Amino acid sequence: MVACGQSYEETKRISRQQRLEAMRKDSAAFKIAVMPTLDCLPLYVAQHYQLFDTIQGGVRLKFYHAQMDCDTAIERGRVEGVVTDLVRAKRMESKGLKLRYVAATNAYWQLVSNRNARIRQLKQLDDKMVAMTRYSATDLLTDLVRDSVKLAPERVFKVQINDLNVRVQMLQNNEMDALWMPEPQATQARQMKHPVVFDSRHTKLQLGVIAFREKEIRREERAKQLSSFLKAYNQACDSINKNGVRYYRKLIVERYHVRKQVADELPKDLRFNHAVAPRQQDITAAEQWLQNSTKQDGTK
Repeated sequence: MVACGQSYEETKRISRQQRLEAMRKDSAAFKIAVMPTLDCLPLYVAQHYQLFDTIQGGVRLKFYHAQMDCDTAIERGRVEGVVTDLVRAKRMESKGLKLRYVAATNAYWQLVSNRNARIRQLKQLDDKMVAMTRYSATDLLTDLVRDSVKLAPERVFKVQINDLNVRVQMLQNNEMDALWMPEPQATQARQMKHPVVFDSRHTKLQLGVIAFREKEIRREERAKQLSSFLKAYNQACDSINKNGVRYYRKLIVERYHVRKQVADELPKDLRFNHAVAPRQQDITAAEQWLQNSTKQDGTK
C-alpha cells in the first residue's frame, strides 16, 4: 500500500506558518471588545455593511458576555478598544491604564424586578438582592436608587452577576429579586411580564462610552485606523437613525441571540449620536462615586 501526501513534519511546519500568519493579521487588526448590548449596534451595523473595509488591517469585534471580560481584554492588551461605561473605565485608569474616550454611547439600564417578588416601588428593595456588576454604572445606580428612598447600605444586597445571559436565566428561574438590564435584555424581561421599577435615563446621566488604549492610539498606524473607524461609526449611526432600530431586527436576532419578538419590541425612539467625547459632568459623577465607594470599601 502506497499513499501520497504531506509528511507529518511538513504538515506541522505549514500549520505553524498558518498560526503565525493568523497572529500577524490579528496583531495588525483594530480590535474592539463588544457585548450583546444595544449600544454596540453601530459597530455591528458597520461591520455587517462593510463600512470598516477601508481600514488598513481591518476591524475585528471581540465578543464577550460580561463587562468585566471586556475590561480584562483591554487591560491585557488583547484589544485596542472597548465599549464600556465611565465607572468601569475610570476604575481601569485608577489601576494605571491610560484611556482615550472617543464616544459617549446611548447605553441605559433598567432595574427589573422579578414579578414573583412583588416589588413595584424602590422602597420595597429593602432586604432584597440586586444583580449588578461591581465598580460599574450598575453599581453606581444601585447606590443612587437605594439612597433615593433612604435605605441603609446593608439593607440592599448587591450581588455581582457579570454575565448578561446568566442574569436573564436567573430572572427566568426566580433566583434574584431585581436585576439591572441593558437593552435588548430589558425588553426581553418586559416581555416576560417583569416590571421595571427604575430607568437610568431618569437620572440624566450618560455613562456609556467607547474607549481606546492611549498608548496604542498614539502610534501613527493606529491613529489612522481610529480616524477611519470613527467615520464608519458615524455612518452606521446615521443609518440606524434613518431606518430605525427595528430595521436591523435580523442582525439583532443573529448577534444578540434573542427572539424575533424581542427585536420587534425594541423602543422606536432610540437615537445614536455621532462619536463625541463624554460630557465632563458624567466623567465627574463617575469619578466622585468611584472615589467614595473605594473609601467605603477601604473602611470595612
